[in-house]
Amino acid sequence: MPELDFNSDLGEGFGAYRMGDDDAVLAQITSANIACGFHAGDPRIMRHTVAAALKNAVAVGAHPSFPDLQGFGRRNMTLSADEAYACVLYQVGALQAFVTAQGGRLQHVKPHGALYNQAAADPVLARAICEAVRDLDPQLYLYGLANSELTHAAQALGLAVRHEVFADRTYQADGTLTPRSQAGAMITDADQAVAQVLGMLREGHVVAVDGSTVPVQADTLCIHGDQPGAAAFAQAIRQALTREGVSVRAPQRA
Repeated sequence: MPELDFNSDLGEGFGAYRMGDDDAVLAQITSANIACGFHAGDPRIMRHTVAAALKNAVAVGAHPSFPDLQGFGRRNMTLSADEAYACVLYQVGALQAFVTAQGGRLQHVKPHGALYNQAAADPVLARAICEAVRDLDPQLYLYGLANSELTHAAQALGLAVRHEVFADRTYQADGTLTPRSQAGAMITDADQAVAQVLGMLREGHVVAVDGSTVPVQADTLCIHGDQPGAAAFAQAIRQALTREGVSVRAPQRA
């Protein structure tokens, strides 16, 4: 079994509203993708979530989004490459400030929601995102859907890449995630999630919804912190990985 990073999307409340049990999830994961204010999060939540991640020795990453607070960043948008670059740079720079102020070091960037999914298929958008990351700090890792346009763009620009797979999402035959608008997009059974994860690690592929097999490279594993029961889900997966002898840890920056 290989090494595996275990990440989750956190800090996704806003104002008086909270989403998920971030503290419990942080006890199970090795990397946190923290919302930067465009789909969720606000300055106080960003600061608190960074502090909690650092306290738990969890690597901190930025989770930039389309500017879509009302839609939680899950609605497709059409941005020029310049607009996408600026949006990503703005958000990652803001999160980096909170990390630096608390004595930490930003480790990675993982786009959120529709920005992530569109960049997985759109080479122009993917390059704009990766250029923003490179120009801010070329030593940052880029987390992207395994074998997608996003990871290809990152590699072309010389960024360190972590190919991402999902415990709680199903896959289409082309390697993309099943859209949330379709039935069966989310995996809500912990045993099914564990079986999918172990299959990807052992066999190097995932079984798509149509029964076909899709090759994947599993460098980092994601669980969504906003889904119901995320903490118990994360614990079940972490325990299964430990039983299988998988070394679960974040990638180390140079």
